[in-house]
Amino acid sequence: MAKITYPCPCASGKLYPDCCELVHKGKLDFPNAEQTMRARYTAFCYGEIGYLVDTLHPKKRRIGDAFSLSKLIKKTRWIGLKIVDHQPGDEISYVEFVAYRIENGLIAQQHERSKFVLMKGKWFYFDGEALPDLKLERNEPCFCGSGKKFKKCHETLPGKLESL
Repeated sequence: MAKITYPCPCASGKLYPDCCELVHKGKLDFPNAEQTMRARYTAFCYGEIGYLVDTLHPKKRRIGDAFSLSKLIKKTRWIGLKIVDHQPGDEISYVEFVAYRIENGLIAQQHERSKFVLMKGKWFYFDGEALPDLKLERNEPCFCGSGKKFKKCHETLPGKLESL
């Protein structure tokens, strides 16, 4: 397998091997819920199903989670992440984010307020509240991280922006 030499999808500005890959391979745990959420997003991008299941709160795990995640990952191309808010806490934290993807040929967004619970020094995704889509302004930077304005980047893709 070729070494990945491009930025980590979590938008940290680091390369994947120096960022979320360390977490996915169990060499590092992120110290807060926001960074754990970013690593979960990157796990969706790269098909790291084991990490997604491992960071799902044990009370929320179900038989077939890995299979369901595998099906979702195969039909989805994740193209951008925006952290809207992080409300840290000692045992419970909330992260509001928007994750953008191409699914069935259309751009879609998942806007969510996720609840994370700290157990034995590790953050776990507990559940999430779906929020209304964010309006994308034509002159703001594109969510994909290209550095271009939205109007010169993904606004020009065929299809319309849809939510889950």
